[in-house]
Amino acid sequence: MQTLSKPDPIYLEIFKNLYQFIAEQMGITLQNTASSVNIKERLDFSCAIFDQQGLLVANAPHIPVHLGSMSESIKSLIQDKGNLLKSGDVYLSNNPYNGGTHLPDVTAITPVFDDSNQQILFYVASRGHQSDIGGITPGSMPPHSTSIIEEGILFDNFILVNKGQFQEVTLREILADNPYPARNPEQNIADFQAQIAANEKGLQELHKMVSNYGLETVQAYMKFVQDNAEESVKKAIDVLSNGSFIYELDNGAKIQVKVTIDANNRSAIIDFTGTSEQLNNNFNAPKAVTQAAVLYVFRTLVDDNIPLNAGCLKPLNIIIPEGCMLNPKYPAAVVAGNVETSQAVVDALYGALGVLAASQGTMNNFTFGNEKYQYYETICGGSGAGINFNGTDAVHTHMTNSRLTDPEVLEFRYPVLIEDFCIRYNSGGKGQYSGGNGVIRKIKFLENMTANILSNHRLISTFGLAGGEPGKVGKNWVKRHDGTEEILSSTDTVEMNHEDTFIIETPGGGGFNKFNPVGAWH
Repeated sequence: MQTLSKPDPIYLEIFKNLYQFIAEQMGITLQNTASSVNIKERLDFSCAIFDQQGLLVANAPHIPVHLGSMSESIKSLIQDKGNLLKSGDVYLSNNPYNGGTHLPDVTAITPVFDDSNQQILFYVASRGHQSDIGGITPGSMPPHSTSIIEEGILFDNFILVNKGQFQEVTLREILADNPYPARNPEQNIADFQAQIAANEKGLQELHKMVSNYGLETVQAYMKFVQDNAEESVKKAIDVLSNGSFIYELDNGAKIQVKVTIDANNRSAIIDFTGTSEQLNNNFNAPKAVTQAAVLYVFRTLVDDNIPLNAGCLKPLNIIIPEGCMLNPKYPAAVVAGNVETSQAVVDALYGALGVLAASQGTMNNFTFGNEKYQYYETICGGSGAGINFNGTDAVHTHMTNSRLTDPEVLEFRYPVLIEDFCIRYNSGGKGQYSGGNGVIRKIKFLENMTANILSNHRLISTFGLAGGEPGKVGKNWVKRHDGTEEILSSTDTVEMNHEDTFIIETPGGGGFNKFNPVGAWH
């Protein structure tokens, strides 16, 4: 390598993969050492590496809504603690107003110091979805919360490990001393310790990389990898056109977005002016979540194999009015904003750009539990059709990348039975290219528990594009042991009795008709 003023193509490819490989190793460590089904089985976690300023360098291909927002958590820690950070420290944060997504997603952040423990070289972070972090319903995904206080325990740059010492006593006090305390602190602690281990793995691997290549080279290629991502997004912007879209949710809220392409500067303005004001429900999405959704969309438009990082954001000017549902003020409830509204933002952007019909537009968040058990899952559905391709049946779409718990594990760990899990045929929108089908999932309860559903598109269909038909709306309902049926709304709580069955029918994706080669949509 002759100079560090510009990247060597071979070394650029090496470092792109090396940074991502380290994040993947963190993820493997987290999965192997975690306790909860959420992390170990469903893989509802993300790991990433950040530079000295807290900017994302690389991540493993985990959960998009986590990865695009974690940088704000790192920056908050730097601003809050600054020179107080020490080698051997690990901090914990889930504050939705400082880069968090919603309270169950808790991030462990470790500063990585040089060998003399004088200078921070990187930050590593792991974000995992806790099965329960308190709140008014088991599983910490309350359908009807109106304040962040009702959604669980908030950690704002809490020092979890102080100079190598795990702060278990203080942690237990925080988990217990709350209007709605955590229901399973032992599992919380076990998963936090797994996140500490994952971060330690990242720290060790980064030190090995510095030892092998030298600090100057490693830091230079952190910037080169980000610059490469920036150029890749600019190439994607080169072929886009201006567009706008209004996306309506079942609860009456709307997301309005206008995309303006600046061809000369190879940049884009994404303006959410006109979006509904902050809501008195929990579909408010923290600003970091909205940013993550934008970042995800533009990353998916890139053909090059690049890690998602801060460079992807540089050509994008994102305008989100303060106090709207996509940039709410404390103490707005946000638990559905992360999982539901993020999906709506993605589909609204694809609609504005005219490139992809709507996916199922929801994560179909299902929680159940009592004081002994707490469980959470997101349920797959249909993806949208696009130019020259059909949507896909029964997949987790866009901002979620988790999987469903294996039936054997679920039935072993919890007193439930999976009665049915099948494709919901004819639920995808028709067109020259058809949207993917949703699924039908039936869970029978063997003990009395509280069940909650947080979903969307039970009233409003997922849109088709270019004349394609919309997808079929979803449906939530309960079949009681005596045969009676109870229809539920998009967001609902219900008491489940012995041998009652909860049935979730997820939406299909929208259809797509045809594309005119000269550039006009029909």
